[in-house]
Amino acid sequence: MQLEHEFTVPVPVETAWQALLDPERVAPCMPGATLKSVQDGEFSGSVKVKLGPVSLLYKGNGRFAEVDHETHRAVLEASGKDSRGNGTAAATVRATLRSEGESTAVHVDTDLKVTGKPAQLGRGLISDVAQRLIDQFAQCLAERLTGSDAAEAAGDGQQQAAGTVGGASVSPDGEAGQERSAPTRAEWDSGAPDERTPWRVTGAEGESSREGASSERPQRERHGAGLSGSARRAGEAEQDVVDLLGTAGVPVLKRLVPVALATAVLVVVLVVWRRRTHRMR
Repeated sequence: MQLEHEFTVPVPVETAWQALLDPERVAPCMPGATLKSVQDGEFSGSVKVKLGPVSLLYKGNGRFAEVDHETHRAVLEASGKDSRGNGTAAATVRATLRSEGESTAVHVDTDLKVTGKPAQLGRGLISDVAQRLIDQFAQCLAERLTGSDAAEAAGDGQQQAAGTVGGASVSPDGEAGQERSAPTRAEWDSGAPDERTPWRVTGAEGESSREGASSERPQRERHGAGLSGSARRAGEAEQDVVDLLGTAGVPVLKRLVPVALATAVLVVVLVVWRRRTHRMR
């Protein structure tokens, strides 16, 4: 199925572009997503989904198939399957960024293929759920980019030239960690490893926070948003499970009300017909 969405983030296009090309920065804003690793332009992770009483855990991989710095267009391919064999999901996402003064409009075209229980929701409901999830993602991303992340991205080049380190942030459990912006375009094009401060996902709940509590946790170097450099492992940025029916909310009710009314009318007609038939006898 083809899905089309658009959202706006209140930051310049270059800031938004660098952030969207960095899986570690955007993963904490994706509901239900856990980023496992990033290596040479590819990444792996999982997404927790709840469909009524059924819980699904999709594990899979993704990669940047195309990255055009001139037009600010990127193509992302991802696929995964439920750990219990309840279905598969595959998506090709084409994101195009457009400058609107001090803000950036992000147009997203998605070619989605879903099998199993989620496919029973139908295109209309899946589209509504996707729009709500994208709205949540956009709000989270805007909050991050207009906070310390935006300031860090703007001053990243000056900090590197001066030999300084990116600002420190504090995760929900109170642990301090290093956080910095995505690589510059020159770093992407040259493929040279980034020699700056090791990067770690902060501000995420779950395993990454628990692992970060240990002083022995290794800090791994970051090499250009996964599109250049050697292999690395990222701390897991985990969000709550995606409740499809809960997220759908009003759209589900809009679809159920006509069905309920039609069912009620049918029941009334059947009752009246049976009574008339009984009287005729």
